[in-house]
Amino acid sequence: MAAEHAFQVSILASGSSGNALYIETEKKKFLVDAGLSGKKITSLLASVDRKPEDLDGILVTHEHKDHIHGVGVLARKYNLAVYANEKTWQAMDGMIGNVADEQKYIFEMGKVMTFGDMDVESFGVSHDAAAPQFYRFYKDGKSFVVLTDTGYCSDHLRGVVKNADAYLVESNHDLEMLRMGGYPWSLKQRILGDKGHLSNDDGALVMTDVLGDRTKRIYLGHLSRENNIKELAHLTMENVLTEKGLGVNYDFRVYDTDPDEASDLFAI
Repeated sequence: MAAEHAFQVSILASGSSGNALYIETEKKKFLVDAGLSGKKITSLLASVDRKPEDLDGILVTHEHKDHIHGVGVLARKYNLAVYANEKTWQAMDGMIGNVADEQKYIFEMGKVMTFGDMDVESFGVSHDAAAPQFYRFYKDGKSFVVLTDTGYCSDHLRGVVKNADAYLVESNHDLEMLRMGGYPWSLKQRILGDKGHLSNDDGALVMTDVLGDRTKRIYLGHLSRENNIKELAHLTMENVLTEKGLGVNYDFRVYDTDPDEASDLFAI
């Protein structure tokens, strides 16, 4: 890794069917979530020339299956440390199989933990899980924010994630596709609620408030297969930011993610 880069990152998978992100520094290698099978995550890592046996641990955001499906398998097979807050650990009990006590670590919400050469800050989000939290990674004056699975972003949260070098931000659904689609009304209400998911428009509005002069990359994450289209999410983000007078494709670029294919490793 070139010395001028703090991190290398690959969004291994992002979508309603499963989520996993890989981040490394010169000294540490972590997953954020492991919401696919252990076999699939191993394959996705291989596609960016990385191996699960080299990981230092898994940071868990919340207990929904599309974020923890492979956590137990990977932890057991590769003796990985797993970090989550106490309520998430309680909620995961019985969902990921046995994980040895010495592999279980508490990462409290709103705290900063140091792993080798990087600091990681956790922050709470508004989602229908026990105690959902996401993460901001810091090293050498650079930072990367992971922010999906939230129905609402408070002013406080906007402050916590402001002016990062890169973001993975939620663009879960197009409002009209969701409203006109085949989901039962109760599920539509859940997704649209304050503890659901950010729409394309909502995610774009969050980014207009938080991106700063450091921001170079915005990745659109957690797209619904049924209620969104990659091109529509991308166009919405670019259009909203352009309307706000922000330098799309000049100061920063917008990138897509995929539920089945890892993004190329990118440097921050």
